Amino acid sequence: MAKIAFIGLGNMGGPMAANLLKKGHQVMGFDLSEVALNQLVAQGGSIAKSALEVAQGAEVVVSMLPSGKHVADLYTADFMANLQPNAILIDSSTIDAVTARVVAAAAVAKGHAMIDAPVSGGTAGAQAGTLTFIVGGAASDFERAKPILEAMGQNIFYAGESGAGQVAKICNNMLLAIHMIGTSEAINLGVRHGLDPKVLSEIMQKSSGRNWSLEVYNPYPGVAENTPASREYAGGFAVDLMTKDLGLAAEASLDTKSSTPLGNTALNLYRMWSEAGNGKIDFSSIIKFLNQQ
Repeated sequence: MAKIAFIGLGNMGGPMAANLLKKGHQVMGFDLSEVALNQLVAQGGSIAKSALEVAQGAEVVVSMLPSGKHVADLYTADFMANLQPNAILIDSSTIDAVTARVVAAAAVAKGHAMIDAPVSGGTAGAQAGTLTFIVGGAASDFERAKPILEAMGQNIFYAGESGAGQVAKICNNMLLAIHMIGTSEAINLGVRHGLDPKVLSEIMQKSSGRNWSLEVYNPYPGVAENTPASREYAGGFAVDLMTKDLGLAAEASLDTKSSTPLGNTALNLYRMWSEAGNGKIDFSSIIKFLNQQ
């Protein structure tokens, strides 16, 4: 069992750390939220007062942070000097591939291994331990990290060299945003013509319009149990986070001169919805924005 430092105990990181504890690992966590820290202690973990303290003697580091800047600010030379020699660093944040590569190179220079391992599956997947991990880094480092990832997830993919996990993740989230918007448009259209949203959703689930947003994460309130839409869009994957990821996709498309007209449209819609004061609620709430138009 590994001695793991876990930094970032929010809606995703908290349940991920809890699953590591359930598998028998030692987990010391750090977060700016006292509530999150107290919850980790209640689940059997320990806490630190700073990132440097949590790194002290750690064999494995898992981070789940909001942005590339936060990741770069965490993995400093001082932080890495506090780790066990040849520690494995797993960053599960969704950030730009350039930052992921720069931070990984700095870790390797200090004698450690590092992979980028962003996740898919949302808060429900984090809680159930069924997340998908999309990994970039050296193949040998992926194999070292795999047992840790398997304690938190169900599907573990190796995408390629450093930064590849981030590229695959932003491609996935761009598609997610697009089909969430399309699903919302279709349900709104049907409801405005008098259809029952649940019946319409069942029809489309068995037809060619079937997709994850429709079947697993339906955006219409009351259609599916245990989704953010059925609890006033609380929890889940925030609009601000989806907007951030779509921004990363837009940056990546510019870097490679790739055409992403639907991705750019999705970014504009989510950005407007966020600017209207809805940044903290779940991204499936975009159906409410479309219903206002």
